[in-house]
Amino acid sequence: MRALSASDLLKVWERSLGEEPIARALEMLRAGCPETGVEVLAELSIGQRDALLLRLRRLTFGPDLTGAAECPGCGESIELALRAADLFAGATAAEATLEWHGYELRLRPPNSRDLAAASHPDLAQARLELLESCLIEARHQGAMASAADLPDAVIELAERQLADADPDSDIQIRTTCPGCGAGQRLAFDIVGFFWREIDAWSQRMLREVHTLAMAYGWSEDEILALGSVRRQCYLDLVGV
Repeated sequence: MRALSASDLLKVWERSLGEEPIARALEMLRAGCPETGVEVLAELSIGQRDALLLRLRRLTFGPDLTGAAECPGCGESIELALRAADLFAGATAAEATLEWHGYELRLRPPNSRDLAAASHPDLAQARLELLESCLIEARHQGAMASAADLPDAVIELAERQLADADPDSDIQIRTTCPGCGAGQRLAFDIVGFFWREIDAWSQRMLREVHTLAMAYGWSEDEILALGSVRRQCYLDLVGV
């Protein structure tokens, strides 16, 4: 894995505009891991994928993450100051097993391909499709079964087992609201967080390229190759 260069960031941004989060996640990783095929990346569990994305984000933008979230209780803005090293456990995803009232299940954690396939507009049906994708084997009283044969109680238990088997797939941040004082557990979405940073960076960079191209007649590649410090020096000289 390597840090995304200025040129890489603009290419990822351009290719990912209008795409769904799953496609964006794979595009980011494809740029940062050119030695790894996209098919291999798509087979990573969600926790493994997101841990790699966090590592890529740290290499590209540094170890500190800042942002804001809205308190679900009072709506107050909560400022977030996080360090990449504190977010992911680095746990290894593993198969999960479940035995309950004659049901025996073997499951694997979902990957990006599974999430993309579970696209039914009905949430209950989408959950069932996702479980079916992750079901290695299911039996009831010794007979083979499918996800559609499972009662709701077994489905809920299976989902919990899958979450436990891939702990980095659901990262929670503990915060305290400055408005109402309530303690909160907020889900951290590295895909959305990283994409918003890339989007903001790219739009700012395009404005800088435009300014310097107009002032000096340089090409985009020449401007991107300057590096952030020299580029800012030239922006200062033209009064930006």
